[in-house]
Amino acid sequence: MSTTSDHGGRPFALDIEKATTGNETFRTTIWTGEHLQTTLMSIAVGDDIGLEVHPDNDQFLRLEQGRGRCQMGPAEDDLPFEQEVSDDWAVFVPAGTWHNITNTGDEPMRLYAIYGPADHVRGTVHRTKQDVERDPNED
Repeated sequence: MSTTSDHGGRPFALDIEKATTGNETFRTTIWTGEHLQTTLMSIAVGDDIGLEVHPDNDQFLRLEQGRGRCQMGPAEDDLPFEQEVSDDWAVFVPAGTWHNITNTGDEPMRLYAIYGPADHVRGTVHRTKQDVERDPNED
């Protein structure tokens, strides 16, 4: 069972912890449905997911490996919510909330994200964070 391709649109099951901890790409979509999407992420030491907001998407993130600092708030320059997070922590991001998670640990931070509705083009693979910046489908 490959986690390097998007299995959305049909039934799919996997060991999400194993897939997440084995992922080495910045972001890979593994399932994109009509109302939901799941991505795997690997964040390098000292790096972050990137400060962002999803106006129409609620988001759930779960850390399977590493530790970091989660920040959220109503504006790009107003992030009053701060929480240290690590293995087995879940982060819930309401639509319209600015958010970021920075890897503060000494190993890659590995997590998965679930968006409702989907946020990325089906089949998206960003091997590095720089690939996101070059992708015309990302805002």
